[in-house]
Amino acid sequence: MITSPQQEAVDAAITSRRSIRAFLDREVAREDIERILDVAARAPSGTNTQPWKVYVLTGKARERLVDAIGQVNADPQQAKEHTEEYAYYPREWISPYVDRRRKVGWDLYSLLGLTRDNKAGMAAQHARNYRFFDAPVGLIFTIDRIMEQGSWLDYGMFLQNIMVAARARGLDTCPQAAFTQYHRVIAEELQLPANEMVVCGMALGWADPQRIENTLVTEREAAQGFARFLE
Repeated sequence: MITSPQQEAVDAAITSRRSIRAFLDREVAREDIERILDVAARAPSGTNTQPWKVYVLTGKARERLVDAIGQVNADPQQAKEHTEEYAYYPREWISPYVDRRRKVGWDLYSLLGLTRDNKAGMAAQHARNYRFFDAPVGLIFTIDRIMEQGSWLDYGMFLQNIMVAARARGLDTCPQAAFTQYHRVIAEELQLPANEMVVCGMALGWADPQRIENTLVTEREAAQGFARFLE
């Protein structure tokens, strides 16, 4: 039976989850990472297929991947040769989705003092993705290519579980689709088998409370705006 304090703790872990883009230089204990993943693996999946695979990168392994992607991303000619393996976003943007996308982008850039004409500054901020925003732990998620759309839905619940379980321990995360552009670099560096496809990356660590970008709180539509109650 779930008690009221337990309910409040779960709600707090969910509602306090944010995409953190600056982390402290403070290690995360391996046992904490393992426990977070064990908890997250309780996510539901169709017929218990459990389609997730996780590469946990710390120390030199993390730096090797960061450096490999950083070298390619810093060269515009090389970067153009790398494209996402799957479409994360719609090919045609319409309201309200494009409006929300633009707002969160400019809300972040405004906090950082970046204006529309500061292309170099925006590019530098985007490039921080590929350093896991300096988080001590980088997670790369893959899925077997044989799996279909339903397993990707299951995967999303697994990712959410990781982020909520991290918050329960005072840790923060940033899920990062940006890594999919460099799936070939990731596959080579991590020696992924040919049947594995990169789903996304995620930064995991302790949020830096002094960094202005970590004050960003995105808006959410209330339930009455997206739900219909039929009786």
